[in-house]
This record gives sequence, C-alpha cells and structure tokens, in this order.
Amino acid sequence: MVDLLIMFVPMILILYFMMIRPENKRKKEAEAMRNALKVGDEIVTIGGLRGTVVSVKDEKFVIESGADQVRIELEKWALSVNETATAAAKEEAKKAQEAKAKAKAAKKAEKSK
Repeated sequence: MVDLLIMFVPMILILYFMMIRPENKRKKEAEAMRNALKVGDEIVTIGGLRGTVVSVKDEKFVIESGADQVRIELEKWALSVNETATAAAKEEAKKAQEAKAKAKAAKKAEKSK
C-alpha cells in the first residue's frame, strides 16, 4: 500500500505542474486581456473577425469591422487576440532589450578604460 502511495503522489505532482498549472496561467492571462480591453483596440475574435473596439460593457463589447464600418456586438469570451496590446508589449520588450544592450556596452567600455 505504501509503495502504491509513493508512486501515486509524484504522478499527481507531475500532472499538476505539466498540465493543470499552465492551463490556469493561460486562463488568468486571457481574463486579464479581456478585462484590459478598451475603446480603439484592434482585436481578433475566436471566429476570425477583425475590427476596432467601439464600445466596452461589462460582459460585451462592440467592434467596427470592414470598410463599410459594420458594427457587431460580441461577448468578451469571444476575444482571441488584442493586437494593440500585443504590439505594445513587443515594443516594450524591444526597448528593454535595447536598454540592456546599451548598459552592457557601457559596462564593457568602462572596463576597457
């Protein structure tokens, strides 16, 4: 019985760290993205609709899509990607990387002196 328990506990821990924990993290990130939605964001829905957010309500948002400016009301859970936030995050990461490279170059130049 003890041998079975010794084998069963690590299997549950592996399952938790490999499957359950990453899924919960993805859910939290998706919920944070949906809550951070604001007017003017460029988004893509899970159905593939692209548009600009015109209005945000508690559980719904309205997008304007296409050249003829069709407005569609959708549930927040239908949001797949917030392209505006993604682009801003990439730009921020790029600036951080450049700052890190400059600091490293300055440190190297200081050592050379």
